[in-house]
Amino acid sequence: MRYTSSLEGISSEMLAGFFVDWPNQPSPEVHLKLLKSSDRVFIAIEEHSQQIVGFITAISDNVLSAYIPLLEVLPEFQNQGIGKDLLTRMLKELDGIYMIDLVCDDNLVSYYQKSGMFKANGMLIRNYKAL
Repeated sequence: MRYTSSLEGISSEMLAGFFVDWPNQPSPEVHLKLLKSSDRVFIAIEEHSQQIVGFITAISDNVLSAYIPLLEVLPEFQNQGIGKDLLTRMLKELDGIYMIDLVCDDNLVSYYQKSGMFKANGMLIRNYKAL
């Protein structure tokens, strides 16, 4: 597995299959746009096929706060440590930022706790018509 923060040479065609179980899945073109618009990004590329199999993004003011909105690994590549590697790389990249926030479903809380994060309350709005 190769990890990179560079999006050079990445096309929307390389981003198929993500956003599993989302009610309105962003297209690969929107996916590429969100990667390019993020402050920080890491992608995991399976070296043999050159397929992108996972990604993580962060948005930050680069002073006090950062938010990790997305971490996803394609289903057929899950449980191989790829998500953990992506999260570890992003947390290292954000080292020194006072607060790093992430919102997740209840079934993922223990996954993120293993990386030193702790459960907190949060509020959100989801505009499913926006996609």
